[in-house]
Amino acid sequence: MHFIEAKSILTPRSMNIYRGCMHGCIYCDARSSCYQFTHAFEDIEVKQNAPELLEAALRKKRRRCIIGTGAMGDPYIPLEKDLRIMRRCLEIINRYNFGATLQTKSDLVLRDLDLLTGINRKTKAVVQMTLTTADDSLCRIIEPGVCPTSRRFEVLSAFRDAGVPTAVWFSPLLPFINDTKENIDGIIDYCARAGVKAVLCFGIGLTLRDGNREYFYAALDRHFPGLKQQYIKTFGSSYVVSSPHEHELMLYLAELCRKNHIMLGTDSVFKWIEEFPDTDPIQPELF
Repeated sequence: MHFIEAKSILTPRSMNIYRGCMHGCIYCDARSSCYQFTHAFEDIEVKQNAPELLEAALRKKRRRCIIGTGAMGDPYIPLEKDLRIMRRCLEIINRYNFGATLQTKSDLVLRDLDLLTGINRKTKAVVQMTLTTADDSLCRIIEPGVCPTSRRFEVLSAFRDAGVPTAVWFSPLLPFINDTKENIDGIIDYCARAGVKAVLCFGIGLTLRDGNREYFYAALDRHFPGLKQQYIKTFGSSYVVSSPHEHELMLYLAELCRKNHIMLGTDSVFKWIEEFPDTDPIQPELF
């Protein structure tokens, strides 16, 4: 871990407090060389002045909106338990009556249930949680540094009970590993029982490019001997690595979501997440 003084935090409505991750997910795109990390991925860069930058940015905004985080780095990595930077940011969002949405795999988000519930009562909060496999044993292999899927279901259920809407990122699905109807059944069952509003799925597959491809293949060699060779034979050096059964499985997923009254999509789900209930301009303080 190392600390930096960042120059800015919002771009324009999203932020990343931490750069790098400790979850160890074998498929992580953020490891890709194109993101130009100048430090080891596990050597977390901490934007220690993020709360101050956020407050300054929110003061300047003329309209309230949803502030998002987690797209490029989970805000609830283990370091957050002690550093509490994400919590301070949520306190600021709450104080200025903005909305909040976050993406995470961690049950540490439950620590901030009180703040997220408070934000949702005044404006809007959406908790987005990644679920990739209904099999906890497999989850511990492909996402070794974070709580298993069954625990994430409990987290989603807790937010349901608190009245905070949730969305699930059902992505990525790894060809020849968890690209099955049985896995879709298990994930959508979790979503339905937890009252999840929407599912984001970017297809049945994953992306591989320089940096994350090598990390992924090394993990395949450790945990799924021989599978790397099957990937190379099937997909070559493709960036988008789609399951041979993608079309069939996407239709199956769509039908399950329809039956369970769960919104499925990408653009439509992002639009719902980002919709802010109050579009009135922020009135300047007179005193």
